Amino acid sequence: MTTCWLLSDVLTFSSGMHVRKRLVRAGGLPYAPRVEEFRGLDIRALDRARLSRDARFDGKFFIAVTSTKIYCRPVCPVRSPKRSNIRYYPTAAAAAEAGFRPCLRCRPEAAPDTPAWLGTLGAVRRGLRLIHDGFLDQHSVEELAAHLGIGTRHLHRLFVQHVGASAITVAQTRRLHFAKRLLDETPLPITEIALAAGFGSVRRFNDVFRNTYRRSPREIRRARVTEAITDGTDEVVLRLAYRPPYDWIQVREFLAKRVIPGVEMIENDTYTRTVSTPNGWAVIRVRPSQGEDALEFRVGGADSADLLHLSTVARRVFDLGADPETIDLAFQDDPLLGRLTCRRPGVRIPGVWSPIECAVRAVVGQQVSLRGARTILARLVARTGKPLDAPLPGLTHLFPTPAALRDANLNALGMTSNRIAAIKTLSGAMACRKLDFSRPTAEVVHILTGIPGIGSWSAQYVALRALGDPDAFPSGDLVLRRMASNGNSLMTESALEQCAEAWRPWRAYAAMHLWCATNESRLKGRAA
Repeated sequence: MTTCWLLSDVLTFSSGMHVRKRLVRAGGLPYAPRVEEFRGLDIRALDRARLSRDARFDGKFFIAVTSTKIYCRPVCPVRSPKRSNIRYYPTAAAAAEAGFRPCLRCRPEAAPDTPAWLGTLGAVRRGLRLIHDGFLDQHSVEELAAHLGIGTRHLHRLFVQHVGASAITVAQTRRLHFAKRLLDETPLPITEIALAAGFGSVRRFNDVFRNTYRRSPREIRRARVTEAITDGTDEVVLRLAYRPPYDWIQVREFLAKRVIPGVEMIENDTYTRTVSTPNGWAVIRVRPSQGEDALEFRVGGADSADLLHLSTVARRVFDLGADPETIDLAFQDDPLLGRLTCRRPGVRIPGVWSPIECAVRAVVGQQVSLRGARTILARLVARTGKPLDAPLPGLTHLFPTPAALRDANLNALGMTSNRIAAIKTLSGAMACRKLDFSRPTAEVVHILTGIPGIGSWSAQYVALRALGDPDAFPSGDLVLRRMASNGNSLMTESALEQCAEAWRPWRAYAAMHLWCATNESRLKGRAA
């Protein structure tokens, strides 16, 4: 007997109307499995993920409350109930089967990667991803629907049902929020801001802006409190805020050890690199913003229409959405990590600008030193990367595209034939879209490990740095095994995985702390 129909029994959903769902029967099944029963997850890890309200856990488990008989998503904004009243379930269907009804506020049937999002409703997920990447900035809703393989009216119905707004409204809200930031933080002309925010004309931009904020863009700009950053250059400068503390030194040192010559460099406190954009390429510079809990993000040479895309990627690369206090609190009683978090609060996961770059880094870095990997990557970029039209000091190329890597001759670069074959297969899968990094982490990891020459370590490394998965953990890493052994004999991979269960759902941050501790140990050894 199944109760899946209970999850999507939405009678009405529209602006200004109440949402009604058929009530789940009172009894429920006493043997309905919980998360901890068939995923083996530690309850403490689930508690930490719940209290963090981190959007990266949305759809991975569900929270049921015995006192209200309601189940929610991890991101539900309601006040947290008593711990004794909480039960965890792996799917919305399991919670419903146990006798709980869905929350009307967070709508758990619409969580990412749940049955409502997979199958036919995967169109919503793919549509949101395309909108987030700026598809509707250049195309119409009709073209979006055609790209997803469904009709325009059906696309509208799916978005209203599962997102609560039409596709065009989602895109318009995204554009307006970005336009407001550009008005507040940059001296860009309003005409360029309209273009950067994806509006086809200034008149349309003014109309939508006035309807939303009840003031025109010019009035907003005149009334702003802070002055835009400007130093006479043609760079656009944005402030990317974060929740403190933020260990910029850790991020800078991690990136500095992995800099690819010709593509990126670090001078003093500034990280600089070339990046490909939908409309060309740009040079980005990132450094701490003095006196603020923010990073200063400078973009030079980019088309105005690419600014929103660039700032979105930058937030992921520099892990600006994390809540460090919640993560560090989870480690404070751990005998190994407790002292590390006290020494380095605010550790982040430094990302990689593109998935193909991260995957290639992982393959090249197998069983070689960081210096050796940098040398090989520099040769790879020089041979297959696109040269800049106007090279800058230290910056000469863009990182190669999947198609360029697939078609290039990679011999005599210092790689084994097996690694060359792995890069060829990987880039070919990305070029023909068989490998989609917008899919759930578990699916991406499964596809990656199916490629000859890419093992669990490489796949977890990609999940950690390219996907920003907070629980990714390359347990086969020799350095992690050595540091976790705490001076004893080298810990086995299975023993490390067992030890890391206590660090869930923040194992990626645990890995970063152990890697940082390795660097500190080496420095002390040299000083001695």
